[in-house]
Amino acid sequence: MKRQILFVDDEPNILKGLQRSLRPMRKYWDMVFSQGGSNALNLLEKQSFDVIVSDMRMPEMDGARLLKIVQEKYPLMVRIILSGHSDREMIMKSVKSAHQYLSKPCEKQILVTTITRSCSLRDLLNKKALQQLLGGIETMPSIPSLYAKIISELQSSDASAASVGEIIAKDMGMTAKVLQLVNSSFFGMPRHISNVQEAVVLLGIDIVKTLVLGIEVFSRFSKSALSIISVDKIHDHCVKTGVIAKKIAKLEKMDKEKTDNAMIASSLHDLGKLILVEHYPDEYKGVLEVVRQKKMPVFKAESQIFGVTHGEVGAYLLGLWGLPENIIEGIAFHHNPAKINTREFELCGLVHVAELMEHHEQLQPGGWEKLNGLDTKYMENIGLLDKIPLWRDYLRIK
Repeated sequence: MKRQILFVDDEPNILKGLQRSLRPMRKYWDMVFSQGGSNALNLLEKQSFDVIVSDMRMPEMDGARLLKIVQEKYPLMVRIILSGHSDREMIMKSVKSAHQYLSKPCEKQILVTTITRSCSLRDLLNKKALQQLLGGIETMPSIPSLYAKIISELQSSDASAASVGEIIAKDMGMTAKVLQLVNSSFFGMPRHISNVQEAVVLLGIDIVKTLVLGIEVFSRFSKSALSIISVDKIHDHCVKTGVIAKKIAKLEKMDKEKTDNAMIASSLHDLGKLILVEHYPDEYKGVLEVVRQKKMPVFKAESQIFGVTHGEVGAYLLGLWGLPENIIEGIAFHHNPAKINTREFELCGLVHVAELMEHHEQLQPGGWEKLNGLDTKYMENIGLLDKIPLWRDYLRIK
């Protein structure tokens, strides 16, 4: 099935250049090239598209305004900005409405990979409910105490990247958004950044201040969400799971990138739960009621109510934001790693084990012998089932 891609720019020559360079993709994509935002909106009224790629600086209607309208009217579309490095101020205007940001001049392969990967997320998770649930989300909910703390820190005269990064690292929503921005090609980082404190240093205090105080990308959890679940407990669980995952990764001698990504995936593995409870509190009450009545795991009850799990929700959003594929898979399948047909110890398996270990340590510190809920078939297939006691004892020694 061909993907429908809409390219928007006010320069005819740029559109012609894109059309020429992307000609080999015609067997996979149906491409339409629109001059200007108004013309693009007219096209959208007549035809549906999977992805829109828009320039920022355009007369009459800039890219930020165009994508805002697209987000409101066609929330299922993937929204990508293609703009110049000098447009940093304009990029900030589109932070809420754009999924990814590419910088001009953009190598053809980067553009093709970005679009292909965004489309393939739908195939990976293959649930339209995800697009419907997440299409209109603009802000990331944050722990009230941390939200207040970062506001106070950024308003102080002696705010530092280190102190701001430390606060952000404790909050899933802030962490996810900062990693999205710093790793977009717009900022031109030579490598993938997975350390939040480093990300804040590289972005700079002014950009972080704009995100928090200027365009309010982060928001406090609503009272209704806070009355349903303990946000603090979920965050605490995720942070501790990240620490456990990193220790196991080091014990298994994984390289630095995979170790860092293991910590990020584990730290963000319940992000989807927070998104669901914030944006759909009444439905999430139903999830918890199913859990209580039928004694089933939360992720299975979510699938019954929403058609998707919190792992899939978090993974889909972070995937649209351009985070690495192994992080996306690690989050999407952390409850059922056997879905990834492999004999390698992938991040989904590592997150799976680490989060179960954290739960068991909370319930029975230093006293559990069997890891209930473990996907034993997966662990047997990759030859690591016997490692569980070794990892447990290593963590206890530490």
